[in-house]
Amino acid sequence: MTQDSDSKQAGERSVSMDKLVALCARRGFVFPSSEIYGGINGFWDYGPLGVELKNNLKALWWQRVVRERDDVVGVDSSIIAHPRTWEASGHVDHFSDPMVDCRACKKRFRADQLDDAGRCSSREGSSEHDFTEPRNFNLMLQTQIGASEDATTAAHLRPETCQSLFTDFKRVREASRQKIPFGIAQIGKAFRNEITPRNFTFRSREFEQAEMEFFCHPSEREKWFEYWRAERLQFHRDIGLRESHVRNRTHDEDELAHYARAAVDVDYRFPFDWQEIEGVHDRGDWDLSRHGEFSGKDLGVTDEVTKEHYNPVVIETSMGVDRTCLALLADAYHEESLEGGETRTVLHFHPAVAPVKAAVLPLSKKLAEGARRLEGDLRRHFNCFYDESGNIGRRYRRQDEAGTPFCLTWDFDSQEDGRVTVRERDSMEQERVPVEGIVAYLRERLEVGL
Repeated sequence: MTQDSDSKQAGERSVSMDKLVALCARRGFVFPSSEIYGGINGFWDYGPLGVELKNNLKALWWQRVVRERDDVVGVDSSIIAHPRTWEASGHVDHFSDPMVDCRACKKRFRADQLDDAGRCSSREGSSEHDFTEPRNFNLMLQTQIGASEDATTAAHLRPETCQSLFTDFKRVREASRQKIPFGIAQIGKAFRNEITPRNFTFRSREFEQAEMEFFCHPSEREKWFEYWRAERLQFHRDIGLRESHVRNRTHDEDELAHYARAAVDVDYRFPFDWQEIEGVHDRGDWDLSRHGEFSGKDLGVTDEVTKEHYNPVVIETSMGVDRTCLALLADAYHEESLEGGETRTVLHFHPAVAPVKAAVLPLSKKLAEGARRLEGDLRRHFNCFYDESGNIGRRYRRQDEAGTPFCLTWDFDSQEDGRVTVRERDSMEQERVPVEGIVAYLRERLEVGL
């Protein structure tokens, strides 16, 4: 199966954010949460196609990071943690952005988004100049536990998913009988009270992370950091992102968090700029040391041979699920000029992440019985879609916009010869394939490259 058209292989960009946002809303990938009430800034809903794309990405991540390995185990922790968690992690004192208010328009902006002339770089504040002095704004979203609202019930929605992997470290290590080095992985929601959410789903107030904390001996930190840096970059290439649109960027020393010894981003070239979709960090022993100090529990390990007792060093991989979905959408989007002046909009998804794997299209509504029977058989193996509305060309175009790799047309000969016409999305080439072997035919092509 051809994964890239010629223009994709050349690395050309054919999508603007406006076109991508419009397609996502029209086809039910992503749209504003509470849209009938005007939406709520920084919150998004994933529709029928979007949730399949997102679930496919998460399943591929889990397969690669957890199931294919014997040194990584998974957890699913609660969104609300004991308040002391965020004191130990430093979020209470340090998790903030510099904020300014515009006295004229009464809106709030991040101070680092202002240019040298004191103007906001966003369109909505571009003509304003009268700002307050910058002050720190904590990004954690607060909530209350229990019926009363005194200070003892205050809690926060987690601003990142990783802290529970540290607080659960001792329990998980003992229960799973893992020895150093090993990792703990989790996919889950996190929340940040971003001052100015922007760039569609790229910076939101509710988002999903896929994180893995790999615990190793201090003497092996550089080896494992380099291993996970290369492994995570390759993952994004394997799921279909163009090589010319993905890179590693090493953090300068002044960019590093106070606990980090090294950090590398996996950046993607979005229509608006190169931006991070995943980070690989050497967190040192900061996390286990801090939680051990604040909890009064010993979170260290003892080497069975040397009897050395130490806090493991942590190498973290942290992927933004929503950001990576946005990268997949932007990378897949393409407009092609066809004969007769028609423009074809197509999403060139890798088959493994495509929301719908195959669409079954009866050439006529009179052929619905055989086509429905074929669709029912395929649904036991793949996510499929059935469409009998409109002419066949229009139905092909709808599936192109959804990124469906294959369309199967049940025609007037199918009942007699036991074959269907399979149309491949990228090349638009067609061939007759026996229904009896169609599952094997599709599986071979859908699993390519993984």
